Formats: sequence, C-alpha cells, structure tokens
Amino acid sequence: MTVTVHHPPTAEAVDRLSSPSPSLRLSLAPVGPAPALLDGAWWPRSRDLGTELLSLTAVLDPLWGRITRVTVNPVHWPVVPRKVPVAGHVVKVGWFRSEQDPHELLLLSYHVGRWNLLVIPPQTPAASAARLMAAASDPLGTSTASRLMEVEARLRAGAETDRAEEAVWDSEGGSEAGAPTAGSGIEAMTAAMPQQPSGR
Repeated sequence: MTVTVHHPPTAEAVDRLSSPSPSLRLSLAPVGPAPALLDGAWWPRSRDLGTELLSLTAVLDPLWGRITRVTVNPVHWPVVPRKVPVAGHVVKVGWFRSEQDPHELLLLSYHVGRWNLLVIPPQTPAASAARLMAAASDPLGTSTASRLMEVEARLRAGAETDRAEEAVWDSEGGSEAGAPTAGSGIEAMTAAMPQQPSGR
C-alpha cells in the first residue's frame, strides 16, 4: 500500500530531468487527487542494483527529496547491497521476501514520503515495457506490480500464439490455399437454399 505525502511529478517533468541520463527509463504517475497503488515504473538496464540505483536516485532526489532507503524482494536481484553510495549521500538498502511484491521497489525519503515503483525486468521487449509503464503510471491504477506483470505475460503469450498460427497459415499457402474458385460460393449458397415452389 502506498502512503504518499508528496505527490510525484508528471512523466514530462521526469523526461526533462532525465535527459542528461539516457540510461534511465522511468515513468511516474501524474499528480492526482488520490494516490494510486503504484507511483510509476522503472525499467533498469541490468540486475546490478548498486549500479542501477545511481541513475535512479540522481533523477528522483531533486523531485522527491533525498532518497534515504530502498527495499526490494531479493528474488529478482542476484546481489542486494546493504548500502549504495550515491551523489552526496548513502542509500540504505533492505529486503523482504514474503512482505514485498517481487516486482516492486519501495523508496523512502526521510520526512517527505514513500513511493512504490513497478520494476520491469531488463530483458523485457520495448512494446511490453511501454504498456507496463503506462499501466503503472495510471493515477487511477488499482493493480499490484505482480498483477500487471501477469496481465502483460498473458498478452505476450497470446501475441506469440497468434504469430505462430499466422506463420503456419502462411507456410501452408495462406488464404490462397483455401480460396474458393469463382462461383463456388454462390453455388454452395444456392444449393443450401430451400427450393421455392414455382408460382403460376
């Protein structure tokens, strides 16, 4: 659950601030009357938490106040450092297995607020990442991070099945193989119609 004291800025503001750091991929929910379940999404380029937090805090510190603590679920992070030195201060890192969603990053800024970000796996295709970022940044969103990942996994599986079926269809001749010859459709329709008695 998110308790937001300081509302997050718009995605456009983040784009302006993060332009000097092209490696950061971040989308934040706009300011709204009520906090969403998630405050946005982060798409790191690797599972090196220490390195990735440098870029993330460089953008979020000016927006949200100094990030002082981060927690993760270690299931997707091979190494969880206890502390990460960032620009001008140290971020303490903690982890929770059962208490924290495995696809979520919790950020705390002392005396300012708390924010939850969906963490998109680094290997995620760009189209999927874009959908996830939009969903996690929805100010009316009510889905958890894991729920968004489940929905996206189903969408991707469906799209892959459709592509596989289309490839089989094309390899077997596609519409040409099953195309009716001229007039055959009319003949079939005529044969199926009941005969009308001829009027005199």
